[in-house]
Amino acid sequence: MAFVGAGEAFVDVREVGVEYSDHLTLSFGSFLCSSKGQGRLSEDSLKILFLVPCTSTVQTINPACELKIIPTYEDYEYIQEGDIMIGGALTVNSYTVPFRYPHDGYLRMLCVDIFPEYYRQLVDLLIAIKQINQSPNFLLNLTLGYHIYDSCGDPRKAVRSVLQILSGTREPVPNYSCVGKRNIAGFIGDLSSENTVAIAQILNLYGYSQVSYGATDTVLSNRVSFPYFFRITQSDRGHYFVLSKLLKYFGWTWVGIIRLDDYGGEKEHQLLKSILSNDGICIDFTIKITSYILRNELEANIPYYMVYKRIIEESTASVIVLCGTVPSGVVEELIPLSDLFIKKTLIVSYNLASSLHFMDYAIEIFNGSLGITQMLLSSPYSPENTQVLKEFHPSKYPKDKLLEDIWMQYHSCLSKDPAKNKVYEQLYSATLYNCSGRELITNVRHFDNKFYSPRVPFAVDIMARALHNMQISLANRTTGKAKKEQNYRNQMHHYLKKVQYDFFDMNRTLSFEEDGELITQYKIQYVTFRSYKQMSLHIFGVCTPWAPPDKYLQFITKIGWKTKNNEVPASQCTDNCLPGFRKVPKPGAHSCCYNCVPCSNGEIANTSDSENCVHCPDMEWPNENRTQCIAKVEEFLSYTNDIISITFSAISILFFLITMLILILFITYWDSPIVRANNRSLSFLLLVSIKLSFLSVFLFLGRPVDITCMLRIITFGITFSIAVSSLLAKTIMVCVAFKATKPGSSWRKWLGVKLSNSVVLFCSSIQIIICMTWLAISPPFQELDIHTSPGTIIIQCNEGSAIGFYSVIGYMGLLAAVSFVLAFLARSLPDSFNEAKYITFSMLLFCSVWITMIPAYLSTKGKNTVCVEIFAILTSSAGLLACIFVPKCYVILIRPDLNTKTQLLGNKM
Repeated sequence: MAFVGAGEAFVDVREVGVEYSDHLTLSFGSFLCSSKGQGRLSEDSLKILFLVPCTSTVQTINPACELKIIPTYEDYEYIQEGDIMIGGALTVNSYTVPFRYPHDGYLRMLCVDIFPEYYRQLVDLLIAIKQINQSPNFLLNLTLGYHIYDSCGDPRKAVRSVLQILSGTREPVPNYSCVGKRNIAGFIGDLSSENTVAIAQILNLYGYSQVSYGATDTVLSNRVSFPYFFRITQSDRGHYFVLSKLLKYFGWTWVGIIRLDDYGGEKEHQLLKSILSNDGICIDFTIKITSYILRNELEANIPYYMVYKRIIEESTASVIVLCGTVPSGVVEELIPLSDLFIKKTLIVSYNLASSLHFMDYAIEIFNGSLGITQMLLSSPYSPENTQVLKEFHPSKYPKDKLLEDIWMQYHSCLSKDPAKNKVYEQLYSATLYNCSGRELITNVRHFDNKFYSPRVPFAVDIMARALHNMQISLANRTTGKAKKEQNYRNQMHHYLKKVQYDFFDMNRTLSFEEDGELITQYKIQYVTFRSYKQMSLHIFGVCTPWAPPDKYLQFITKIGWKTKNNEVPASQCTDNCLPGFRKVPKPGAHSCCYNCVPCSNGEIANTSDSENCVHCPDMEWPNENRTQCIAKVEEFLSYTNDIISITFSAISILFFLITMLILILFITYWDSPIVRANNRSLSFLLLVSIKLSFLSVFLFLGRPVDITCMLRIITFGITFSIAVSSLLAKTIMVCVAFKATKPGSSWRKWLGVKLSNSVVLFCSSIQIIICMTWLAISPPFQELDIHTSPGTIIIQCNEGSAIGFYSVIGYMGLLAAVSFVLAFLARSLPDSFNEAKYITFSMLLFCSVWITMIPAYLSTKGKNTVCVEIFAILTSSAGLLACIFVPKCYVILIRPDLNTKTQLLGNKM
């Protein structure tokens, strides 16, 4: 036996302790270690390791360093020497139970409950190494050996196994190797995080690389603490991230959680809770699997499942997440609650979804459940031929204790060891029989199924590729003998980082990430059970972590949900807020419990469950449902769509034609006394201006533009000024004419067209000057009013300058007032020469219209304002036309007998 340790040396090491679990403490202690000349001092002799049960003390039976740990009933060791060795701690038995022989009373660990799927992983590992050795060029003519132990799902057994591999003895001796110059390249294992962390802490001290095929604890991603650790799966953080996105995709924002009531369960629950919270998913309840939930209920002796049942029955969540690593024994505790899961959708964690045999314990609960499993590359060494697997039989491999145990556990076959038969009959409460020898391992449930994932052989393949790359890099630097004696410690992890796989289905080259994880796609699975022997696993979706958000989750088929109409079940505290509504949190409630209120004016929400509504752009407005922004309605007096516009157009044209007829009538009766009596030139000018005022109405109709805005007020202001100036001139001429009738009156020189023309020209020029000044300083322009009327763009004319606008209107009012006063004073003059009373009425009507127009103009908005202006123009123009010219038309057309000079002179007398 060769020892690698402290020879005749005395080593005093500072105390450094790492507490692992309730059962085991790993510590470096201040101690004195001595051996008498056996072996040689190594470069790592300062690394001294004690592993003792927490309840025991260190006892130095002999000068050599010893490991005091609970012995095992069966170690389940698999070893084959080679030039390069791979160590392994694999979980095949699921857990350990305490065991004592009646004759000695020593406590031992007894590994129980073999999972066939786990044994298949071990079988594939052995086959993979065999096939690697059959390829001589792969490791440059070096052979690959292995030293494997079953860790039995127990961290104490896992640590013992690793130290046994390092020591090479059945009783581990820390820091010693009793198998000569064994080149251990690295380790494979373990499945559970609890076991993996324990052995990783040891292997990290010695610099051995480790590849886990199932550990998901996030602490293993710490490269400072575990620089030599790798795993072919993602950590719990990655798995829970995918789970959260799945819940969010289906709108399941209100879920329940079932977890294990221990430190690991609490750690996994807190991680899941934080990730779910980031996606807005709330937790309705959390059940901690234990015999009883609360101390007061424990004292009242209330069975645990009654408490669980009440919690689940009162919950409104229809989706329940089974969080973290859940042992089979815990699954059995849920069986009394099977009826509650009939209408619930159960989502199992990664560890459970990748181990289908767990579901056998409660198929009623897992029927219709969802699982998320990371897709792994198929190992080239996994035997796909069933015939190869059928050859595994205890008669062919009598030294394979695990195979013998499978025959005892699943085929109820007697072994050749009577004592072992007695132990197993008591352990499993079963009767063992002499078997025929025709039993097959492929008939054992879950050993060979189409959903099997060769994780362990894939880990071996990764290790082999790294070894191959390492051998090639060292080929030109070392001799053949040096290659065999190559030290892989503290070096192997550099080559593991560089192993790459071309995954054509994913169109991606895969390799370990910086944190030692291998990121691949996820399968979203749906499990159904028709019976215990008829299970269906449907892959209905794929998650691609590196894909863009719109392709992150892709579903390839439909499944049968646990609802009446086969629709996706709803699991929400509050129904979705429909588009057009936003969420308002309820005081003191979860963020997933809220009220829905409509979006405010001018805001929309085009998605369900909107946190906030979005303001529409200035030129847009929400539709009726407030789900999208649409172009605002443009409001103006349109020629085609507004009845009032058509009405105004018709009235304007009608009065324009009437004015034209009157003008034609006056031209026809040009020399008639009634036309000549009151200054016919002014009458013609007045008719023309009234006619233009009727036509100016069309400048107020249609979509306003800058040019029409400028022409609107200017046109009717000037035309009305001309019209009122003409009436003012008429009134002045009447007054002058009667003043001139007196003998020797000086007013005679003012008689004639010069005075009237001068009055019209002077008064109109002032208005023209006002308008031109207005246009030069601040002309009217088109304005889009988006604030006055919600949802409407009022296209209107802005006066530009309010002073200019009111100056035009004010000046028109001044002319009308002066005309009204003069006409009122001249109303009593003889009718034959006088229109004063008609002018009085016309100016009274004109002033009344425009005085009432001002407050109406100021109190209306949009096209109503335009309607007020048009109404004022039409009314005042029609009033002038009616008051001044209708009486004359009556005389011309109805009473031509009055249209004579004699009659007019007779009236005078």
